[in-house]
Amino acid sequence: MLGKLFPHIKPKTLQEKVYSRDAFIYLDRVMWSFGWTEPKEKRWKWLYGLWTLTTTIVVLILLPISMVVSYVDSFHSFSAGEFLSSLEICVNIYGCCLKCAFLMRGHLMFQEAKKFLDRLDESCHGDEENLTMRRYVAWGNFCYIIYHILYWGFVFVNFTGYILIRRHAWRMYNPFLDSEENFYSSSFAEFFLMSAVVTMDQCTDVSPLTHVLMARCHITLLKDRLSRLRRDIQKSEDEHYSDLTKCIKDHRLILEYINVLRPVFSGTIFVQFLLIGIVLGLSAINLMFFSTFWTGLGTLCFMFDVCLETFPLCYLCNVIVDDCQQLSDTLFQSNWLSADRRYKSTLVYFLHNLQRPIILMAGGVFQICMQTNLSMVKLAFSVVTVMKQFNLAEKFQ
Repeated sequence: MLGKLFPHIKPKTLQEKVYSRDAFIYLDRVMWSFGWTEPKEKRWKWLYGLWTLTTTIVVLILLPISMVVSYVDSFHSFSAGEFLSSLEICVNIYGCCLKCAFLMRGHLMFQEAKKFLDRLDESCHGDEENLTMRRYVAWGNFCYIIYHILYWGFVFVNFTGYILIRRHAWRMYNPFLDSEENFYSSSFAEFFLMSAVVTMDQCTDVSPLTHVLMARCHITLLKDRLSRLRRDIQKSEDEHYSDLTKCIKDHRLILEYINVLRPVFSGTIFVQFLLIGIVLGLSAINLMFFSTFWTGLGTLCFMFDVCLETFPLCYLCNVIVDDCQQLSDTLFQSNWLSADRRYKSTLVYFLHNLQRPIILMAGGVFQICMQTNLSMVKLAFSVVTVMKQFNLAEKFQ
């Protein structure tokens, strides 16, 4: 069913033309709709720029401000659960604004990275390699659709839960609608704005995951090529040496691809690492002490989505570090003993470079890995522990 609605989440056949950049089809479409890319025709450049300015001002500037204004304007009317539900979203929205700024600024870097993917695609020969590449492309698009369903699922569940108790889910300040007299109109306006900002946040989370996923795709393909070095006895020494140099070039292209993306993802993941403990802590307090069944279900969905913002990427970065070790092991175990001196000297140089793992850093401070992710999540338990020790929940009720 899902494959019929979104055909790009299924691997294409060998008869269809597929490129690595096709992994970003759905992501690019949504980013284009927000004005984060470029118009398809240059004559619409100014109109597209106006649309970019509109979405930026409304969603990334006015929306966060409206949530802060609501605290000042009607703080006395907040219940403890409503305040925590609004606060956890507010903190995450301000983080989303920073992440969106990094992503918008990195548009040219994304275009440069796709050129490196195109050059890596030229090395894909044979049905097995092309099938592998098609699987990764489908997974990239599948990641976007799954994130979209889960993120929008939180918006729908949280909105429904508060509508059932006739309360506003996020308590945004709207100067054009009175929140009590126009309850349903203001609620649906909140729903629309929250859907927009959640979709933007989703783009900032899926983009690094999909780009790193395609890096792993070509690392996997390179590992297979290294295992086949000097296996064909019909090739001459010059042809074997040519195969080795092609592998070196592919490895260099993968490193350049990663290096182009580092500045963008370093900023976005750094912001998320700083927020994840605080946001999860506030959500856990709300869930444990102040939630009803329906509002608690929305909070639980929110906590799950917050974990999705970093966990899959951190896990994938750990896998890539292991893949780099396997690359050097595979090259060392290849059939090089009977090679000539030129081949062996080049192999030693290549082996030295392969032993340097590909490590991504967040803000130049934190390594993007599972250990860092778990350390940040532990902060949430610390917040809950402090809440329990001082009996703060009882004082707020």
